[in-house]
Amino acid sequence: MSTVKSDTGFVRSGRTLHETDLVVRLLAAVFIAILAASIAAQESLPPQPTSIEGAAAHVYKTVSGSELRLHVFSPRNSTSKSRPAVIFFFGGGWTSGTVTQFVPQVKHFADRGMVAVVADYRVFGRHQTSPFEAVADAKSAIRWLRAHAVEFSVDPSRIVASGGSSGGHIALSAATFDGFDEPGENTKVSSTPNALVLFNPAVDTSHETPPVLVQRFGGRGRELSPLHAIRRGLPPTLILHGKADATVPYSDVERFCTDSRALGNQCELIGYEGAPHGFFNPGRGDTWHSDTLQEMDGFLTRLGYLTAGSPPRR
Repeated sequence: MSTVKSDTGFVRSGRTLHETDLVVRLLAAVFIAILAASIAAQESLPPQPTSIEGAAAHVYKTVSGSELRLHVFSPRNSTSKSRPAVIFFFGGGWTSGTVTQFVPQVKHFADRGMVAVVADYRVFGRHQTSPFEAVADAKSAIRWLRAHAVEFSVDPSRIVASGGSSGGHIALSAATFDGFDEPGENTKVSSTPNALVLFNPAVDTSHETPPVLVQRFGGRGRELSPLHAIRRGLPPTLILHGKADATVPYSDVERFCTDSRALGNQCELIGYEGAPHGFFNPGRGDTWHSDTLQEMDGFLTRLGYLTAGSPPRR
């Protein structure tokens, strides 16, 4: 088969138009098959559990036919009518993740006298949603807990938001942004947490790499980037981050804390040498898991949310 130079200057084989059309159709079919398989894989994520042992499940929001739940662990030995609360948001790149991720931490803080909660929220793999909906859900969850403070004997002025990676991002975003609320909610009830404890949080979503980050935010990452929305009056914040994190650069959280402190905010950063992304989870290193748990405990004790001392063993 001869080779000719086209009028565009590119060299191509001497295929007929029919042959070329077949090739294009074949490539398109392959692309569609790959895309369909990708979507099917994302949609095959198992649903979140509707109950967790030891917790009371509450639907805090129903949206687009999906029920989103909070799983509430109440202190066993506390009779206080005004207890601090902590709500955890799982990680998973706004695409996946399990609501049970922070159950070990939640049990610890329930034993310490807090009302401790793990929250479900929408992710792309289950709901085909973006990080903007995830942030709206985080704000809804905090608002629901504050609105039901009397029911759970919670002090509405001592609600801590926590989370890892993308979960850290939406917890921080609830504190940083005034907008992105779910339409129709009672915004007279604040969705702003009173303190933050963040595990390798995504604080700068304006990056143009990797491409998947741009895709998840639809090119609007800067709109939802806490680093670019720091203001005075942010809640006291503790960030626990691995210095070997290849997913969320340690330099990002260093800059966040530096810029936040420059505005008079309290931002503590503890870095862990050699620790990768997700280092705080059980099984990634029991020392890291224990250390981060104790650092969070100490931070909340310094804020006056907890009394000094160790919790009883379950």
